Amino acid sequence: MIKGFREFILRGNVLDLAVAVVIGAAFTAVVNAIVTAVINPAIGALFNAESLAEALPVAIPTLSGGESVLYFGAVIGAVLNFVIVAAVVYFALVAPVNHMKHKAEERRLAGQPPVDEAAPPTELELLADIRDLLAKRDATP
Repeated sequence: MIKGFREFILRGNVLDLAVAVVIGAAFTAVVNAIVTAVINPAIGALFNAESLAEALPVAIPTLSGGESVLYFGAVIGAVLNFVIVAAVVYFALVAPVNHMKHKAEERRLAGQPPVDEAAPPTELELLADIRDLLAKRDATP
């Protein structure tokens, strides 16, 4: 069971996923700062509020005779935050990768190798070269 877990952890996909989560968290902090410090106050000004989080208040009576306030501007701010993050992820990551895949498929259909010969070696190729060099070094007396 430990061996299986070790193989799972050392798989490239898990490491890539971990890096993506860390980068995504850092990127989300940047987007949150922009939305909170720039976009929310600008849109809040349209609704005569300090920020979007305080915009569009709706007071509802409570059972105890008081009232609670719902801030629909905060929901709008969360939706804006999501749309901005999704747009940046799409245009910075998804669209370029799809473009590269499309170009590779065109090359394959034209009978050319999918990757340009001048492209740098992949990690797998580099690791195989290192393995071969280490094996050669260990084999020589």
